[in-house]
Amino acid sequence: MATPDPQHLAERVVAGMVKTDAFSRWLGIEVFDVAPGRASCRMTVRDEMVNGFGTSHGGIVFSLADSAFAFASNNCGRLSVAIDCSISFPAAVRPGDVLTAVAVQESGSRKLAFCDVTVRNHHDAIVAHFRGTVYRTTTDHIPELGSTLGGRPASE
Repeated sequence: MATPDPQHLAERVVAGMVKTDAFSRWLGIEVFDVAPGRASCRMTVRDEMVNGFGTSHGGIVFSLADSAFAFASNNCGRLSVAIDCSISFPAAVRPGDVLTAVAVQESGSRKLAFCDVTVRNHHDAIVAHFRGTVYRTTTDHIPELGSTLGGRPASE
């Protein structure tokens, strides 16, 4: 079997992930751009996402960044799981803000990959910096491509 086109593979993997990702859907996260090792997502901060200080709960912004991170680091085709994440919040997020998270895999090996995510509001101000590390398993997202991706089918 021929190695799949990286762009097509990235799109297929992310489409499959989105289909089963109830949490991202519940948050209202929309994936609007995918490329190998990259993913861009957006969401609107709703009133029920606000903490006692009138700003978005940090976990909401973290979740958006984490979803973008997952889509970017898994779209190579191998199931990849987070082993370390950190986030900084240089600016407050308010209800009604439209946030965009752009995740870019900065480096990676057969077993580990590192990804940076920048989250901006609709005024283009940076509201969060996220950095994550994933462990790449030997399980493939698309079983029929297992022999070309170097892993084993997810059903095993």
